[in-house]
Amino acid sequence: MLDRLDFDRRRDRHLPRLSGLFQRLYGADVGAQDEFLLLLADLEQAWSERPETLRRLDTERESAPGWFQSNTMVGGVCYVDRFAGGLAGIRSRIPYFVELGLNYLHLMPLFASPTGSSDGGYAVSSYRDVDPALGTMAELAALAAELRANGISLVLDFVFNHTSNEHEWAQRALARDPEFENFYLIYPHREQPDAYERTTREIFPDDHPGSFVPLDDGRWVWSTFYHFQWDLNYRNPAVFRAMARELLFLANQGVEILRMDAVAFIWKQLGTSCENLPEAHLLLQAFNAVCRIAAPSLLFKSEAIVHPDQIVEYIDEGECQLSYNPLQMALIWNTLATREVNLLEQALVERHALPPGTAWVNYVRSHDDIGWTFADEDAAELGIDGTAHRRFLSDFFTGRFEGSFARGLPFQENPRTGDSRVAGSTASLAGLEAGDPLAVARILAAHAVIMTTGGIPVIFLGDEVGQLNDYSYQDDAALAVDSRWAGRPWFPLDAYAQRGEPTSLPGGVFHGMRRLIQVRRETHEFAGNQLTGFDSKNPHVLGYVRPGARSKVLVLINFADTPQPVAAEVLSGMSGDATELLSGRRHPHAAELLLAPMAVVWLRYEESH
Repeated sequence: MLDRLDFDRRRDRHLPRLSGLFQRLYGADVGAQDEFLLLLADLEQAWSERPETLRRLDTERESAPGWFQSNTMVGGVCYVDRFAGGLAGIRSRIPYFVELGLNYLHLMPLFASPTGSSDGGYAVSSYRDVDPALGTMAELAALAAELRANGISLVLDFVFNHTSNEHEWAQRALARDPEFENFYLIYPHREQPDAYERTTREIFPDDHPGSFVPLDDGRWVWSTFYHFQWDLNYRNPAVFRAMARELLFLANQGVEILRMDAVAFIWKQLGTSCENLPEAHLLLQAFNAVCRIAAPSLLFKSEAIVHPDQIVEYIDEGECQLSYNPLQMALIWNTLATREVNLLEQALVERHALPPGTAWVNYVRSHDDIGWTFADEDAAELGIDGTAHRRFLSDFFTGRFEGSFARGLPFQENPRTGDSRVAGSTASLAGLEAGDPLAVARILAAHAVIMTTGGIPVIFLGDEVGQLNDYSYQDDAALAVDSRWAGRPWFPLDAYAQRGEPTSLPGGVFHGMRRLIQVRRETHEFAGNQLTGFDSKNPHVLGYVRPGARSKVLVLINFADTPQPVAAEVLSGMSGDATELLSGRRHPHAAELLLAPMAVVWLRYEESH
């Protein structure tokens, strides 16, 4: 009875918001209202099927809504097959996740998808079936429960902009089933696609031009990304309701955070770029309201690789509580290439703040390519030409720039526009593959930024043992066209076997990473998102302050290849002596610091009583 009262309370609280959003999206005609009434029945059904353990989690998270803002949060991300063979293998590696200090595990797309090319699993053929090569949905639910018992939240992707062309809905649309033809944006000839493509951009020009691909029967279907990924038509309220059911099904398997894939593209409007439209936000808010009623502990993580001004528009307690921080990621690599901290320093001061109840997900690199997402106007403030600088960065990290330590690969290079992104593992991009003597320190300096700037730091698993690019993808015809697979290597058994040997390269990276994680977990000042800039008066030394209740931590990182000073007068404004948290050494008040190349220093200053 108490559970039912909880559901009624949540429904009464959030239903007006959901109803208002639904009406703004779909109007008040009879068809839309019928779908809304069916949606309400779906919510009640999903709640009735929600396991008791997850209902208890709902209650716990409602009483501690800021749980994800803790300084103890550290995440890992991996491909199930490449890291562990299957779900059973992931389950067997839970002790390792605990050893590393993870409490957030993002498993890359693991649902049924087309064989061969599937965009790394982002072409979903069923949201309710795990890829049989990896396991079953029952195994996934059991894994989620065991992770939760070990204090680890399961994170999965919710690919809701599109499905694969093999999804049942797509196949029924292809067969001209009237119920499902309107699940996608399918047109009988080129007139409407041509009209849309006057204002949309090409995302994957190597795959197909424009936004549409032809069907064998002469029709055209919207396909923003690869030709086998068909965009859903969210102008149809039945699509919203269908995807809400899939979302709640995943929540009931024990998923605690959903990465909302490609949020910028989910609404189409003729005469616009069909990106970042107001209705995209309304859709996310409506999905959020659905969860607050039927799965209230579930959080959304925004994936929007767009202009920095637009990224923050998706971040809100009522929309996406978490968001990737692609600007910080790109600028970490920029800083490593240029050895200058100006762009990253600017971003931390001007673009780091977030609304209450939200957090960044900070990362050095992901499964995807690195795009140079800084704003041209920000670069111009520092006298940098954005277009030329992006070309420099792409050349630098693909090893084309003389003297570069990086061994990355170009991805989706467009000769017509000059646009190019970069793929590769952290170690190869940071110089370990090239044998650069500063590579390990570079890897640790990059991760020191994500560990200390607030939010949830996430490590691509394998990077913590210095995993290099894997070029074997070039021998697989289905993968060879996608250079991102170089940065998605198979489990490096030898590297993990050496993680306990600090004198080895894998052990050196692992030992340093474990120390960063351990000290982060012990440093309460690293909780939350509050951060103030600190001008080191040295163009190579990044500085910022994380405040605590009666203390503060000054983070300093030297990104130069040579020792760099932070003058005594620069530090004189910090009160009293400090403790360097990573080494435990005391630092006298206002004494000069000489930072070794790529050195990381975390100085805690206690308030005097």
